[in-house]
Amino acid sequence: MELEGIKALITGGAGFVGSHLADELLKTASLVIVYDNFDPFYGGKEENVAHNLSNPKYKLVRADILDFSLLLSLAKKVDVIFHLAAQPGVRFSVENPQRTVKVNVDGTLNVLMAAKQAGVRKVVFASSSSVYGNPSYVPMDEEHPRRPTSPYGASKVAAEEYCRVFNQVYGVNVVSLRYFSVYGPRQRPDQVIRVFAERVARGESPVIYGSGEQTRDFTYVMDVVDATIRAAQSDDVEGEVFNIGFGAEVKIVDLAEKIIELMGAKGKVQMIFKPAYKGDFPRTLADNRKAGEMLGWRPKVSLDQGLKLFLAWFNARKSEKGGSRSVSSAL
Repeated sequence: MELEGIKALITGGAGFVGSHLADELLKTASLVIVYDNFDPFYGGKEENVAHNLSNPKYKLVRADILDFSLLLSLAKKVDVIFHLAAQPGVRFSVENPQRTVKVNVDGTLNVLMAAKQAGVRKVVFASSSSVYGNPSYVPMDEEHPRRPTSPYGASKVAAEEYCRVFNQVYGVNVVSLRYFSVYGPRQRPDQVIRVFAERVARGESPVIYGSGEQTRDFTYVMDVVDATIRAAQSDDVEGEVFNIGFGAEVKIVDLAEKIIELMGAKGKVQMIFKPAYKGDFPRTLADNRKAGEMLGWRPKVSLDQGLKLFLAWFNARKSEKGGSRSVSSAL
């Protein structure tokens, strides 16, 4: 699909990944509709969209993903839907499983129904590496068993299955992307890199849940945006599922050490360890070869590069807001 002059709808488009995706699509699209309910689960979304509000190609709609009639009316105006809206958070889902399922499963069903009725040309669905749960082997390819360890992961499995069924039964052209631990500027306040940085900026110790030996495959947000756009552009990927991960394992304890050092706090703060939370899993590591072969996608930003880019944004934001004390950063 050629994206020059395209009309796109991004659900969750005011969020972390969605707002970056909107920025990139505005370079070529004739219309980008951002659909977001600005859920108080996390703040800062107003900052994510402010710079685009005067752009005539940008339309912001404050609405809930469960409002099917409005969703359908907007789907009729676009060529492609990027479905990123979700109730995030593994820990949140353990405490609020019904809310998680309502948004992530029923919301996805609404998007698929709207796409089907409106004749949308393609749907790109943002899934998660959380569908895998405890790994049977690493790196995990797309054929790895899906055994989620949280309601959040289970909700993404269910949503993926709806995508598969709507493709097979109704012919909806849908592609699912399993994002691995996305990070970067505009990151949600509850995500680990942002949490560590906030604490170090206040002169407090990063809190690690569990031994710190658990690993994640951290993937820079603009690499994820690139993959998401490629999924929309690429032909012959209808009904496919792709891992979108950098392909490197990083221990959480090593991540904390990197952030402490980059923020000039080495020797000033020490890590604190607390019991692991329910729903956590020991390892993630993406086998991203399928995305390379079929989407022509390769991640470009290493963790060291990405952390410096994140901290540049983090420090600038702190400075603008006159927030916590000045943070030295080895950038």
